[in-house]
Amino acid sequence: MPSRLAALSGRLSLLVAMTVAGTVALPAPERDFAPGVAVALADDDDDGGDDDGGGSGRGGRGGEWQPKARGDLRSLFRWPSREVRRAPVRRAVAVAVPDRAPNEIVATGLDDDAIAGLAQDGFVVDDRVEIALIGGEMVRLIVPQGMTLDAARAAVSARSASAIVDFNHFYQPQAGDKAACVREGCALVRHMVGWPTGEAGSGVACLKPQRIGLIDTAINAKHTVLANARMEVLDLGDGDGAPSGEQHGTAVAALLVGAPGSRVPGLLPGAELIAVDAFQRFRKSTDIANVYDLVRALDLLIKRDIKVVNLSLTGPENQILKRAVEAAADRGTILVAAAGNDGPNAKPVYPAAYEDVIAVTAVDKARNPYRRAVRGDHIDIAAPGVGVWTAASISGARQKSGTSFAAPFVTAAVSILLAEKPGLSPQEVEAELMKSAEDIGKPGKDAIYGWGLLNARTLCGSG
Repeated sequence: MPSRLAALSGRLSLLVAMTVAGTVALPAPERDFAPGVAVALADDDDDGGDDDGGGSGRGGRGGEWQPKARGDLRSLFRWPSREVRRAPVRRAVAVAVPDRAPNEIVATGLDDDAIAGLAQDGFVVDDRVEIALIGGEMVRLIVPQGMTLDAARAAVSARSASAIVDFNHFYQPQAGDKAACVREGCALVRHMVGWPTGEAGSGVACLKPQRIGLIDTAINAKHTVLANARMEVLDLGDGDGAPSGEQHGTAVAALLVGAPGSRVPGLLPGAELIAVDAFQRFRKSTDIANVYDLVRALDLLIKRDIKVVNLSLTGPENQILKRAVEAAADRGTILVAAAGNDGPNAKPVYPAAYEDVIAVTAVDKARNPYRRAVRGDHIDIAAPGVGVWTAASISGARQKSGTSFAAPFVTAAVSILLAEKPGLSPQEVEAELMKSAEDIGKPGKDAIYGWGLLNARTLCGSG
């Protein structure tokens, strides 16, 4: 019996010694990344409002690899430990964005007598501007206090049978999910559509400098990938609202005309980009553009004789916008718009759903549809739009997802077609794109992919 007690005492002493040793000499945390794993961290230095973040996808802080927790013999004895209380994390609260201005009506086709009569009824002319695109004046009216927007629209319409009257609807950029970026995940996705690479036989000779229009948010023209771009940014110059953010516009511009050889080489780096910042910041959280400013922006580009315009934005149907879109198409301008990120069961959004607009949806590297993309019979064509490597707003680059980043691929393709065949009408351009598209869904046109995946090989005569 004493020998058995001695043996147990010896084992207990050994266990205590090992426990103390573990307390005194715990292993140092590993700070290095896992061997053989390349991790690309996003190097944007603005606030957290950019569309996407970088990370290794392995969890942990900032994408850094974290060591697994090691066993500790102290737990066998249930030694008390101090509880570390962390400060609560403040999460950004999503701000609901209304679909229209609360007290404004926009109209075209009102003569001076009609406007004078509306003034007597209590309406206030907030602004009026001549729009060459529609061949007349566009007026923004403040609704009399106490009058509903529906009643106001009816009252304005009653003043002129030929007037086009609607609410001052809001439109938003179409950036979507955040994405991690690891090793090959940071590669450009343009190979999916056979975009010319500059290598022999790739068809790069067809990338002739063109003029492209862009209506978007503000752009950081000092970004390294845009510093030498042939780019002009036009401001509508109202100064009424807070300036829009630069995240979205910079990313779309870089996709189109980013410097060759940079981290974000543009699809058409030699092209001339004429961009209009039609947006303003809404409650410090998101960017919005109203229809009054969108029509003004489109009119500016048409005056510059721009033949293709990228519209990575969506919003409600609006009769004033519809009239401007139809007028642009009549003048031979091709409008390319993001299909929207409201989800596969959402209603169509505009301007993509208009007949005279090429509606672009997004797919991932495996050609699967982007999970948030709007679907419908109006969808025309698909392009890469998930994990697209492009410029962050301040410096460096990020992966971004959304139909916003699929639209520039089609815009660039249209520019190439027009360079090869300048006389093509908008309908003929669309027919060329659809004829060459790679059918990746149900045979023929479908509500998910439209006519299929954009095929740049045929555009440049390389495939």
